[in-house]
Amino acid sequence: MKLGIILQSNKSEHIWNTFRFGITSLKANHEVTIFLMNDGAELETIADTDDFDISKKVAEYKERKGSLYACGTCLEFRGKKETAVCPISTMADLLKMVEESDKVLVF
Repeated sequence: MKLGIILQSNKSEHIWNTFRFGITSLKANHEVTIFLMNDGAELETIADTDDFDISKKVAEYKERKGSLYACGTCLEFRGKKETAVCPISTMADLLKMVEESDKVLVF
């Protein structure tokens, strides 16, 4: 199954659970794409905490070949022109993800 996940939160627990679910899905041989938008575009600025090892989850997700994209407009609203975490994308890329996914989830 192809899963499309839209992460629109910058809350540590939401981010952590999004990537945990993505990793679990990849381990079950599903294809997963996570699209960062709204506050989710702040992913690379969210620090790990004692409870939520976000950087490790993101690294594991990428190691397992999960796809990750960030909304360019959302980044621009936050004063960023690029991100080291993933490629910058557009609404057309989000539409393509939705069209190609069997299921779309929003966190």
